[in-house]
Amino acid sequence: MLEEQAMITFLKKFDEHPFLVKINGHEHLIGEGAPTFTVNFKKVIPLKDLVTSTSLALGEAYMDGDLDIEGNLYQALDNLLGQMGKFSTDEHHLKSIMFPSSSKKNQKKEVSSHYDIGNDFYKLWLDETMSYSCGYFKHEDDTLYQAQKNKVDYILEKLYLKEGMTLLDIGCGWGFLLIEAAKKYKIKGTGITLSEEQYKECQKRIKEEGLSDYLEVKLMDYRDLPSDGKMYDRVVSVGMLEHVGRENYQLYLDCVSKVMKDGGLFLLHFISALKEHPGDPWIKKYIFPGGSVPSLREVMNCMAEDNFHTQDIEDLRLHYNRTLLCWEKNFKDHIEEAHTMFDERFLRMWDMYLSACAATFHNGIIDIHQILMTKGINNNLPMTRWY
Repeated sequence: MLEEQAMITFLKKFDEHPFLVKINGHEHLIGEGAPTFTVNFKKVIPLKDLVTSTSLALGEAYMDGDLDIEGNLYQALDNLLGQMGKFSTDEHHLKSIMFPSSSKKNQKKEVSSHYDIGNDFYKLWLDETMSYSCGYFKHEDDTLYQAQKNKVDYILEKLYLKEGMTLLDIGCGWGFLLIEAAKKYKIKGTGITLSEEQYKECQKRIKEEGLSDYLEVKLMDYRDLPSDGKMYDRVVSVGMLEHVGRENYQLYLDCVSKVMKDGGLFLLHFISALKEHPGDPWIKKYIFPGGSVPSLREVMNCMAEDNFHTQDIEDLRLHYNRTLLCWEKNFKDHIEEAHTMFDERFLRMWDMYLSACAATFHNGIIDIHQILMTKGINNNLPMTRWY
């Protein structure tokens, strides 16, 4: 009874949106008014676990089936995660999770742990483009597929591509952006990734599209780009900076600068935060080991050191909220197929990941930006933003 009361007392600070807690036959109302959702605890979470990491304690309890949400998981998380400033995190106790090694070997292992769980799994809930990043919803009725095509078209327009140019895609995923660039602009493109699964699928798609004379993909760490000996007119990186690690942001931009031609354009698309922080323990332990979210200001600060001049910055936060909700719906629509690939604990984890990320974008806990920059001065670009 004392443990139960200690847990309820801890949860009472999350009172901005009323919710009901059920445990051991008891009901506790948190906040005032009609509850917007119910949390059904099968067992008490010890106070020491909630204090060490609220995120880990609640996240693992959900994964293990020790708590369930009665109602819509996304709506519950949207209400709760808007109060993440009240979460407890003992960074010293969680040092190995929060501050892992950023060595090449460890970062390849971390990337593989997420992206190499199987192309067939990702195909269940991504769209046909296999784009695993924020879509761009130009119209209210855009499908996920259309939004991903919009996003790639928009990026390629911003890069002001011309036939015969060279394009580097750092963290190229399954290759859709490169393939579209080659088809529409007849560029010569190189993609790099650390994921074996993405590398194989990207090679396969390039061959199927008949673009082997235009495109190549390499298993390569960004730190090896300067020694690769190639120079590029344009560089793009979508959703990769988050894997670099805070101590390596400057090194990352240094490496990009070294392989860019003077006056070249670089579009950097990344999940961002208002202020610098080490990240969420649950996400770092189970979803993106080693991942960190840069602040916009620290990226801008690093850019200046490499003579990168800002042309444009655009925020796409609500586009990512909608993208994630599309993924979450697709995931649930294919849950029976997913059950043939993974166990219940993994699937509960993944459902929470998609819903929680949608909620954190909705609440502005994380954001997403596209920065368009030039290496040095380029006076040959159109003067208006909407070229």
